[in-house]
Amino acid sequence: MRFLTYVKNFFARSVYFCPKFTFMNWIILVIAGLFEVGFTTCLKLSNNFSNLKWSLAFAISITLSFFFLNKATQTLPMGTAYAVWTGIGAVGTVLVGIFYFNEPANFWRIFFIVTLIASILGLKFFAGSAH
Repeated sequence: MRFLTYVKNFFARSVYFCPKFTFMNWIILVIAGLFEVGFTTCLKLSNNFSNLKWSLAFAISITLSFFFLNKATQTLPMGTAYAVWTGIGAVGTVLVGIFYFNEPANFWRIFFIVTLIASILGLKFFAGSAH
């Protein structure tokens, strides 16, 4: 429960630092990033597009990811939105690889994931106006 309070307060402060952007714009961008994780995972599971179920899931996920990214870039700065989107996708894909595909989780890999997350948060906190 304490974690949820922290997350809520974090996003409330983020809106304060970026007053021209609403909370919903960032939620849309996070959804786009999660669909990016989905399409990269489906890409691996599609087995070079030979598995129809995962190939269709890939097509749906990539379409929704770009749809939500497009919606987010209508109000957020394009460079910031793209960097955050790819960062969410990169971190999420690495985590899926570690937890689902049993990829290695050594010190340097975790260190650079944390660095990437810090960079994403920095971009979010200091996002300028889109217009």
